[in-house]
Amino acid sequence: SKKFSKRMDEEISTPDPAEIRLLRGHKLPVTCLVITPDEKYIFSASKDCSIIKWEVESGKKAQKIAGGRKGTEARHVGHTAHVLCMAISSDAKYLASGDMNKLIMIWDPMTCKHLYKFKGHRDAVSGLAFRRGTHTLYSASHDRSIKVWSVDENAYVETLFGHQDMITGLDCLSRERCVTAGGRDRTVRVWKIAEESQLVFHGHEGSIDCIQLINEEHMVTGGDDGSISIWTVNKKKPVSTVKQAHGSHGNTGLEQPYWVSSVAALHNSDIVASGSHNSAVQLWKCGQGFRGLEPLFSVPMTGFVNSLKFSNSGKFLVAGVGQEHRLGRWWRIKEARNGIYIIPLKRQAQEQEVVQ
Repeated sequence: SKKFSKRMDEEISTPDPAEIRLLRGHKLPVTCLVITPDEKYIFSASKDCSIIKWEVESGKKAQKIAGGRKGTEARHVGHTAHVLCMAISSDAKYLASGDMNKLIMIWDPMTCKHLYKFKGHRDAVSGLAFRRGTHTLYSASHDRSIKVWSVDENAYVETLFGHQDMITGLDCLSRERCVTAGGRDRTVRVWKIAEESQLVFHGHEGSIDCIQLINEEHMVTGGDDGSISIWTVNKKKPVSTVKQAHGSHGNTGLEQPYWVSSVAALHNSDIVASGSHNSAVQLWKCGQGFRGLEPLFSVPMTGFVNSLKFSNSGKFLVAGVGQEHRLGRWWRIKEARNGIYIIPLKRQAQEQEVVQ
């Protein structure tokens, strides 16, 4: 016999535009951001080479790690080149930041004190992630390699090779593995660190520019072909793809899809977000078994959405925005503000009858 029970299915509701906050402090486009595990602070970094620590509740600047001028590397504590990526350890003990000048800096997120400098990459550092529950740091670079570091020991561990083009992004959760997007080599790779092996996946029609893990088995990517894809680690092709996820622009017959410049996932849920420069951040719900992506709602936003992150609990989504794309100056959106937007995500419980 069938038993019916009520299950609360939580749906995220469209945020009220009046509740979206813009925090401004960077002179140039924001390129990347991280949220502390306790959701109290946000760190944002920029083409102005600075890192700002924001207090979420008040929206105030808690601290700023100033950027330095090119040529002052010997005496300046901090970055003297565009910061492209950041990561924070799951216990909030270490903050890592990587720049165009091949450097990785390690900071104490509490005090913003500089701890270590990691050298070794031969080109811009494009992705950073700490393995959950550890102080092992993975870094990816435009030099096509991935490096493994032990931050506790201030030590380099090893280098992994395989991508045929600049790596554009990297992510990792609890397992001893990381995932990367290989830009124009059009591959997504899963690196099994202990086994020293890699799985290669193909899908996008252009450069794969951003990647995030949804859970240990699934990931989301975005690219300059305008599409968003969902992947599972046991299939070589995407399980679902939305083409022209942010629409297209241009003259008749010459329409170009808007590039997807950032993606984010609310870990262990079915909610993902994507950013572009088409004036909106888009939220999506993954279908059953991740086979499908349904648009939930979009949040109006002018400028290049260079970075997106959900807070751990999903209470809010943060967008790092700029007048320019984080990697180049192909064109500027003059009306955009360089800053970070905090978008509150309210949950509406919807009752559903579940057959047990």
